[in-house]
Amino acid sequence: MSDPDTNRMLTALVRLRGALQQVALPLEMPGAAEQREAQREMVDQLEDYLLPRLMTLEAPLLAVVGGSTGAGKSTLVNALVGTVVTTPGVLRPTTRSPVLVHHPDDASWFGQDRLLPDLARVTHSTNDPDALQLVASESVPRGLAVLDAPDVDSVEERNRQLAAQLLAAADLWIFVTSAARYADQVPWGFLKQAAERSTAVAVVLDRTPTEAVETVASHLARMLASRGLKDSPLFTVTEGTIGEDGLLPASHVAEIRGWLESLAADTEARALVVRQTLDGAVRSLSRRTHAVADASAEQVAAAERLRTDADRAYEEALQQLTAATADGTLLRGEVLARWQEFVGTGELLRSLEDRVGRIRDRLVNAVKGKPQQAERVTVAVESGLESLILEHAEAAAERAEASWRQLAAGQNLLAQAPEDLGRASRDLRRRAERAVRDWQGDVLEMVRVEGADKRGTARFLAFGVNGLSVTLMVVVFAHTAGVTGTEAGIAGGSAVLGQKLLEAVFGDQAVRTLAERARRALEERVRALLEEERRRYAVLVDGLGLRPGVAEQVREASRRVDDVRFAARAGGTTGAGPAGPAGTAGHAGHDRTAGSAVPSTTRGGDA
Repeated sequence: MSDPDTNRMLTALVRLRGALQQVALPLEMPGAAEQREAQREMVDQLEDYLLPRLMTLEAPLLAVVGGSTGAGKSTLVNALVGTVVTTPGVLRPTTRSPVLVHHPDDASWFGQDRLLPDLARVTHSTNDPDALQLVASESVPRGLAVLDAPDVDSVEERNRQLAAQLLAAADLWIFVTSAARYADQVPWGFLKQAAERSTAVAVVLDRTPTEAVETVASHLARMLASRGLKDSPLFTVTEGTIGEDGLLPASHVAEIRGWLESLAADTEARALVVRQTLDGAVRSLSRRTHAVADASAEQVAAAERLRTDADRAYEEALQQLTAATADGTLLRGEVLARWQEFVGTGELLRSLEDRVGRIRDRLVNAVKGKPQQAERVTVAVESGLESLILEHAEAAAERAEASWRQLAAGQNLLAQAPEDLGRASRDLRRRAERAVRDWQGDVLEMVRVEGADKRGTARFLAFGVNGLSVTLMVVVFAHTAGVTGTEAGIAGGSAVLGQKLLEAVFGDQAVRTLAERARRALEERVRALLEEERRRYAVLVDGLGLRPGVAEQVREASRRVDDVRFAARAGGTTGAGPAGPAGTAGHAGHDRTAGSAVPSTTRGGDA
């Protein structure tokens, strides 16, 4: 790429990294684990390789030596360098830091702010997998660095993750296998990724008995060709005795060493390898981001469904509860009995007449209620309302939980909840008691304020503030008189009776206003209680950290990367090399890239 193209690509990739880092995939959904891993890998590759490499295109070519357990990677690296710089593991799995060997003049390229910035730099052997051991050696040509990575199939997960991270940061893979392990599945999974990303790859068949070299190498070459790696150089290293200096005989690795030295010496060939791997990595990255974006959108949609289901359950409970406090449901049992004691309902119902004025006068004279009887009605109302609230809150919790259990994501969230969300909160009864008492206090205050200029009247004195308050509650509870059967007449009559009592004191319009205010006050307090119950579900969804616009941000950033790449291609400034042969999907120009630096005779074991 030209400098302007490089700068545009850097900007585009930085934006893509930012967008990917904003993706949250916390819900356990089909495919979520795979996309979390893909997201982590892509961010790591951007930070470990793509961004540092684009900023330092002239830096030495990094050849990462990776492969199977026991394939002889460390022994090969030591033989290539000509001295023991990395210790082969006797026990498996080998747990130590990766080792990067470079020419002393190239040391400045491998500081903490460059390649693999999250790995601490050390100059001594260590077992810390989060450290990168730097070894300067004159035997490594300038312009080349060799990194010994952990086993790709290690039984230690951290080793496997680190191996994948290091391979994703390579300009060139030197993939080491052995006659005993070359058909193993895990290494071929990595080689498939290399083919898809157009990563420059050389394969080393290590520890091969002399008599088996031709047979095994031929079979391995056919396997490489069938998997899109036909043009990858294949070298063989026969079995040999480790000398007293801890090294294989130099002749065993002469072909590989000569190939690497030729590559390091050819600036153009080295640049072709870097550009090929860079272009393939960018292309693969931009393609893979769309799956992560889709996963993000699916998570947002699932979270919204969970939120909506919980909202619907509690909204339904509020509607049912509001209806139950206005349809006469509460004017049953204890509340109705205490109300009848207070007003002498039976006698008054028999004495109701058509003329409103005469009824009002007679009602005042007929009421038998005493202050203690008004208090009994208040207590009965309190108990009835609390039971009604608890009943509907329990039903809402059950409905919300049932809807969440229909989704795997909902099941996982329920399992993470600090309490059983299928039941109402443990402290709901206490909160409901307080809310009901507060509402009764609201009603009492309404009556006190409304009757401020009527306290001296006979009618006001006959009932008192408490009596008028409980009467207003009864009117609120029988607003629609929705009960049926025998109770319908009683509840309806109670409502009519209560309304006439209030009208006798305050007048028609004032009673309607008081009843509406009391009804709204009750609904607000009930809504607040249920809202707090609903919040138990909402908190779980809110805590996921999902943002609706992130998926589109990732897609837009990915499209921008593609636009820059295609524009650079159109201008002839990309370094991907010519397209590979048909059938090698995504695997562009390995032969031309690597081979341009070395004679074909260095491809020794390539059958």
